[in-house]
Amino acid sequence: MELDIEYDGLPRSQYVYARLKTMIREHKLVPGQRVREADVAAMLGVSRTPAREAMNRLISEKLLVNSPPRGVLVVELDRQHVLELYATREFVEGASARFAAQHASPAEIESLRTMLDQSRTNRDPQKHAGFNRRFHASIGVASHNRYVQQMLDSLADTLHLLRGTTFQMEGRPEQAFEEHLAILSAIESRDPDKAEAMARQHIRNATQVRLNMMFERD
Repeated sequence: MELDIEYDGLPRSQYVYARLKTMIREHKLVPGQRVREADVAAMLGVSRTPAREAMNRLISEKLLVNSPPRGVLVVELDRQHVLELYATREFVEGASARFAAQHASPAEIESLRTMLDQSRTNRDPQKHAGFNRRFHASIGVASHNRYVQQMLDSLADTLHLLRGTTFQMEGRPEQAFEEHLAILSAIESRDPDKAEAMARQHIRNATQVRLNMMFERD
């Protein structure tokens, strides 16, 4: 019988799950790559049972897929996947901004303003992508809706399956700054309709940039 040993304060299966998810986020496991239970167990110093449990959890979250006869793979997103992902993101980000306009505290709004000001002159694509994630996550926190935050976290995990960042496209950092400014202005004005509309337009614009990046040769 296996002991419930903990790693970094986590039970083994949770530890393996967290490590694998981090590897996907950091692109150390890339879309299409095979993930073998035995390899995961050996790499992380656990038995195959927690490795299997963690992998099954990631399969249920659509980050891994069981694809016989190749085995378990990191999910690859095709055009339809991307369309569905961004359509869902538009809906959830719109709701997040709407709720933030209704419920954000003055301190949360000020934090968003500071974050936006700091991004104004940053043109490094990867750093800007990191800022973008933090900005949207902070709006989620300011929404004061735990279910919206949960959906945003899930969507963020799936977005890590996409290669590169839309901020690599010429002019996108400047465009995104103006879009973020419009969202924040609506939140500051306590205008939920406008906040939702601006957030949804922001994601529609990001969708088009992403599709151009991935499929412009199709």
